[in-house]
Amino acid sequence: MTTYRIEEDCLGQIKVKADKYWKSQTQRSLENFKIGQELMPKSLIHSFAILKEACAKANLHFHKISEKQCEAIVKVCQNIEDGQYLDQFPLHVWQTGSGTQTNMNANEVISMLGNEYAKENILHPNDTVNASQSSNDTFPAALHIMVAQKINEELLPRLNQMIEQIKKLEEENEGIIKIGRTHLQDATPLYFSQELSGYRSMIEHSKDQIVDSLKYVYELACGATAVGTGINCPEGFDEIVTKIISEKTNLPFIPDPNKFHALTSKDAMVYTSGALKGLAANCMKIANDVRWLASGPRSGIHEIDIPSNEPGSSIMPGKVNPTQCEALTMVAVQVMGNDAAIGIGASQGNFELNVFMPLIAYNMDQSIQLLSDAIYSFTIHCLDGLKANKETMDKNLHNSLMLVTCLNPVIGYEKAGHASQYAFKNNLTLKEAILELGYLTSEEFDLYVQPEKMIHK
Repeated sequence: MTTYRIEEDCLGQIKVKADKYWKSQTQRSLENFKIGQELMPKSLIHSFAILKEACAKANLHFHKISEKQCEAIVKVCQNIEDGQYLDQFPLHVWQTGSGTQTNMNANEVISMLGNEYAKENILHPNDTVNASQSSNDTFPAALHIMVAQKINEELLPRLNQMIEQIKKLEEENEGIIKIGRTHLQDATPLYFSQELSGYRSMIEHSKDQIVDSLKYVYELACGATAVGTGINCPEGFDEIVTKIISEKTNLPFIPDPNKFHALTSKDAMVYTSGALKGLAANCMKIANDVRWLASGPRSGIHEIDIPSNEPGSSIMPGKVNPTQCEALTMVAVQVMGNDAAIGIGASQGNFELNVFMPLIAYNMDQSIQLLSDAIYSFTIHCLDGLKANKETMDKNLHNSLMLVTCLNPVIGYEKAGHASQYAFKNNLTLKEAILELGYLTSEEFDLYVQPEKMIHK
């Protein structure tokens, strides 16, 4: 049998299940926002715990709470950071746009658990746990902490792993020449390792762009309180809080130099999301190239082989599909969609506050998580095991009519173009066409048409 207790606030009384550590505001949110299945990200709750711990220590410094109160708050926050009590944070994303109810969920759970730890009623959700704070500055601060931590701890290591795997493929495929392709048509030759180096550089550039964007994410809204004026917050509170958070996370957080900007603008999220979208675009290109180059195996390009991880068809026996490529491209599309939502949400900072922050938090968390997971999966299940099909590469290379490009300085662009079209229309090799047209002798053709001489390393 479910038992309840009665909680009370300025709106009156409300029933809460007796085994829950939240109070009235969390319960009201649960009952008023039964929208969708998306819950506030656990990583955001983790960041709230880091923030509340730092605020408690800063409040102790300014004598706004006692040592005993600070100890209780810090103890509970550290337990939450370790993954405990996450079931006490049940709120949906689709709630108040300021995230007030999630801030109060944290305040209520910390106060109840802290009182239980202290064995006396020494914490109040608003007066103690939320001292010197407002939901309007805690939610954006927690959002920034979440994004900075997830990128540094999850995404960047995966990007480094992918970069190292591509470097390994470059070394393994050194010296292999293949035909290049532009506009999905044959072009001039290049080394396969050069093509791979382009993929590596794309990921390196995306990584640098994401890291560059973080300098704005490291700016925290702490100390802004309700509208940016810092009402009910001691001067210097922001400096102490960000210093404590920096020491705990080993990340260079600083106070946002303009608190009014911190509350109403989400441009840091737009910038970082844009860099994530850039990464998604590069991942889309790489995954598409890999599945095109692996297409076949007998009726496609089939210049590379990729690992066969699982059967690809419920009706065609033996069929194997480029599933890791497909998963990565789907993630790329989702991240691009998330970026659109983040950009639109960030444009809605009316007057002193943006009220699309839960949406921004949810989409940022998902974009970083999906990219981290998909890039790791693609790296270990596809790139690790990718092999060049040298025979097909060589066949396609020498069958390409675009080798004629190296004859431009010898017979001129017009004759070279005529020879290429003549060969295509008459189903001849380039050499056969050149000889039939009398442009060069066999010896001269072999002297000038050497694919390895067409490539600059």
